[in-house]
Amino acid sequence: MSIVDAILGRKHPAAFGLDISSSSAKLVELGQTSSGEYVLERFASEPFEKGWITDGQIEKFDEVADAVRRVVAKSGSKAKHVIMAMPQSAVITKKIMLPAGLREEEMELQVEAEANQYIPFSLDEVSLDFCVIGPSPTSVGDVEVLIAASRKDRVQDRQGLAEAAGLKPVVLDIESHASRLAMNRLTRSLPNEGRDALVALFEIGADTTSLKVLRNEEMLYDRDQAFGGSQLTQLISRQYGFSFEEAEQKKLAGDLPEDYESSILAPFVDSLSQEVGRALQYFFTSTPHHKVHYVMLSGGTATLPGLKERVTELTGFASMVVNPFDNMRLGSAIREGKLRREAASYLTACGLAMRRFLQ
Repeated sequence: MSIVDAILGRKHPAAFGLDISSSSAKLVELGQTSSGEYVLERFASEPFEKGWITDGQIEKFDEVADAVRRVVAKSGSKAKHVIMAMPQSAVITKKIMLPAGLREEEMELQVEAEANQYIPFSLDEVSLDFCVIGPSPTSVGDVEVLIAASRKDRVQDRQGLAEAAGLKPVVLDIESHASRLAMNRLTRSLPNEGRDALVALFEIGADTTSLKVLRNEEMLYDRDQAFGGSQLTQLISRQYGFSFEEAEQKKLAGDLPEDYESSILAPFVDSLSQEVGRALQYFFTSTPHHKVHYVMLSGGTATLPGLKERVTELTGFASMVVNPFDNMRLGSAIREGKLRREAASYLTACGLAMRRFLQ
């Protein structure tokens, strides 16, 4: 198994996608009909306590492994093969050009030589992989090759986590690649199949919000901000004297005092919308672009009441909440109400589950 097995498109037997974020483990298992239509068979999530994972690093290994076991049991999946991802911050990626027609061993040598220039530590300390993307668009007779490298200890952490939960890791991808794969499918359902449309994807996590601007399956821009849903949890905790964990549970259950919406939620939605607007302005001032066609909001916080309307109002761009399972068939085990409430937080997990079917 290696970092970009998924990109290489190797097909595996029954497997599910498992997204390990700073706040939870999320699982998605997809099937496929004979006509190639996706079927959502299972989805489930299990929360982590604050501090179990920090900046993508697993700090409380046994607790996280237990949570992974619980999410698998909760989902009802019988699959043992799992597709996981590394955080973008833990992986160095670089596109290079190499002559077409090289044998695999020759390509490996060239990749290692190139990687030495870009990786700030010894190759002995990293898991290194590469895949051929296709013919170079700018250089006849060359191919574009994507190199991906991550420190071995970070890779082993993810592998060890799966194994401790009784699973077999078959693909280790990169989180941003997985969310883009799921987004590419959604973009194709936009008018004119989304061709040439600039799509601003905001992934609102617990601690970090990332903006990716996509066009025709290419990423034009990628930037993270330290702002996320846990700030709302902290406000609830401070206002009402709950512990952080209690505040998070009550937030998710909607079990909060009457003044919550006016005194905490509305100001937070306004503040988050302004952050979204600022991130877009930064994109416009640092690139030749001055507009986007769609603003897509994903992550659990994306479904806050009034957020998409406020973002549309503040930015002037049509804003919508992502549902990565749009136009998928639903298996018999799926509870539709729960899916509607939670779908926006499963973008990366859905992309990981889709990897199973890549040829």
